[in-house]
Amino acid sequence: MELRYAYGYVRVSTDKQEELSPDSQEKLLRDYAKSNNIILLEVFFEIGISGRKADKRPEFQRMISLAKSSEHPVDVILVWKFSRFARNQEESIVYKSLLKKQHNVDVVSISEPLIEGPFGSLIERIIEWMDEYYSIRLSGEVLRGMKEKALKEGYQMVPPLGYQATGCGRPFIINEEEFKIVNYMADQFDNKNADFTKIARNINSMGYKTRRGNPFESRSVERILTNPFYYGLVVWNGVSFTGRHEVRFTKERFDMRMDKIQKQFKPHKRRDISSCRHWLSGLLKCGSCGASLSYNGSNRTSPGFQCYKYSKGVHSGSMSISEKKAIAAVYEYFDKLLAGMDFEYEYRPPKAVEQLSQHDSLLEELDKIASRESRIRLAFENGVDTLEEYKENKERLKRARMDVQKQLDELCGAPPSQKPPKEDVLARVRTVYDIIKNPDVDYDTKGAFMRGLVEDIVYDKKNSRLIFHLYIS
Repeated sequence: MELRYAYGYVRVSTDKQEELSPDSQEKLLRDYAKSNNIILLEVFFEIGISGRKADKRPEFQRMISLAKSSEHPVDVILVWKFSRFARNQEESIVYKSLLKKQHNVDVVSISEPLIEGPFGSLIERIIEWMDEYYSIRLSGEVLRGMKEKALKEGYQMVPPLGYQATGCGRPFIINEEEFKIVNYMADQFDNKNADFTKIARNINSMGYKTRRGNPFESRSVERILTNPFYYGLVVWNGVSFTGRHEVRFTKERFDMRMDKIQKQFKPHKRRDISSCRHWLSGLLKCGSCGASLSYNGSNRTSPGFQCYKYSKGVHSGSMSISEKKAIAAVYEYFDKLLAGMDFEYEYRPPKAVEQLSQHDSLLEELDKIASRESRIRLAFENGVDTLEEYKENKERLKRARMDVQKQLDELCGAPPSQKPPKEDVLARVRTVYDIIKNPDVDYDTKGAFMRGLVEDIVYDKKNSRLIFHLYIS
């Protein structure tokens, strides 16, 4: 029998699965390798991790990366059962195909021997399907049990920052050290008008980390500040009840914060002002390609804005404007508005809490679709998918993107009858104008007020003008 080299992969979802213990799996793999003329180079362990998502398994990813290397270190990957390799049939097929077609590496289940040929492949797919079905069914049973517990007003979710669990469904208690961070976030947003990005940056500079040991991000700050648990409402999977845990924020303060957030219109992917270098950053757009004009403040003699895609060769012809000209054009436009010039504006109605959640979910779905598009393109380029399969998957994702975008457009649509009068817009114009012309006001404040009135400013270089798009919420 020809000598072969192998990696072993051991995975258990929890440390309570005695029949699937890591030691037992490793022993079976080593016994199999010894009996089949296989040298087991290394065994990779994944403890307490689900097999549903490959990107959540670092040791699995490390093993695949080594197996794909040009040195061809192994001929086979050994697992106790195919369910240890993956419980998601789609990912299982992708990784097995990639390993086999491109690197001549087989995945072998030592307890589920397969015969050669099409019938063996069919049996393997059936096993994978049953593993995924078991995983989904188990997940459903767990969810049902958790919902039953929630209906009985039991605490079962992961405690939010500032709280810790006490077990047996009892109310969470406050963790004083963590709650200092929550207090700081609330004070900065409610009283200092700091945006989520600035709050995250300040917290990170103080040396604080999330519970997983990672730096805070703007979205993690937003999740904390919009969590009703902090004023006493426990929400889990559609079930809500007034909790019995200690709270230090009132519902009135939470409602005022949510009202403030709901009235802040923010186009998709626009950065918070605290992450920008100028109060006009993120507002100025290229009239040729629609990209943002980046601020170049390093040129002290003539600082200005330039389309960042121009430097990448997306379009010919520089699309730049000096800082001095841009600011002068903004002042001139506001002067004309206040002098009686006619103008158009959009109404961006405040979103309810449920709408905000749905809006964020739809944006996340768009990001996921973009990730899938990259993945199917990679699968095609690596020879895993044929051209026909790639075209079919691409068209499917295109339809999914259009459907999500339609939902997003409907959610953002404004009933014409609710549109506020121009007088309200002009009142805001006066306020913003006073702020941006005041030399004692910092850039963050100027940028925040501008973004509360101006959706974007398109630079039409050909006609040497700026086109303003105003809104009110």
